[in-house]
Amino acid sequence: MISTDKITTIFCSIDDFCLVFESALKKKQLSTGKKTRNRKFKMSTSEILTITVLFHLSGYRNFKHFYIFYVQKHLTQEFPETVSYNRFTELMQSNMLPLTLYMKTCCLGNCTGISFIDSTPIRVCNKKRISRNKVFKGIATIGKSTMGWFYGFKLHIIVNDKGELLDFIISQANMDDRTPLKQENFLKKIVGKLYADKGYISKELSSLLFDQGLHLVTGIRNNMKNVLMTMKDKILLRKRSVIETINDQLKNIAQAEHSRHRSFGNFITNLVASLIAYSFQEKKPCIKFETKKTNQLVLFF
Repeated sequence: MISTDKITTIFCSIDDFCLVFESALKKKQLSTGKKTRNRKFKMSTSEILTITVLFHLSGYRNFKHFYIFYVQKHLTQEFPETVSYNRFTELMQSNMLPLTLYMKTCCLGNCTGISFIDSTPIRVCNKKRISRNKVFKGIATIGKSTMGWFYGFKLHIIVNDKGELLDFIISQANMDDRTPLKQENFLKKIVGKLYADKGYISKELSSLLFDQGLHLVTGIRNNMKNVLMTMKDKILLRKRSVIETINDQLKNIAQAEHSRHRSFGNFITNLVASLIAYSFQEKKPCIKFETKKTNQLVLFF
């Protein structure tokens, strides 16, 4: 299970953020002119967010079992005062804003000039039960991936060569993979070269990103003419599988995808918490390569 040192590290990081967040939130809140009660909850925001993230590192497949049979029985020293399971699920969704801001401000890596982008489907139910799904009615859409049709959303992530998340965005399942790249905020901190699969091929998009100082590198389709490409780009394009490995870990280890959501808020909380849990992994999929400069050419190993 999760070590005590790991729990302490995650809690301290989240608690430091919550101290800044709560003070900043009070300054931005509007006053109604009436006196309101400022009663403290039994569990602090730091404890709620920590438990939410720990679930995605625990290996449990059911949050109710994790909370009742692990947190309330084996983590009594770390969390001495806990609320009921039903009350905790309410508090967990009500703290979705600080959870998302913590992910955006404290868990993203730094751009190294080598970035990879990819999208992965996030299914919210089996495709045979699409017509009976009521939780995401009017919200989720039907899309198609390389694995076939699915009902849900798309998760677009950008990672560096160290396997660190640089940014993410959630879109409709039927949205084109190239659409998020046209948003300036998504690529605001990305510089250098961005490696992607053939689904991102677009002359218009390449020109748009090039004007912003970002070089989009993709493969070519069978019916396209060959293009000049440096050996470095060719090697790194083959290493693009690192982001597919990250997507696989997000789904199968951090449980970013499952079909037990009871509300849209629960879905967003679960997805963001899984991204935070991945950022706390000690060993991430990464790329290791060395360059050796000579007078004639550049060799890559």
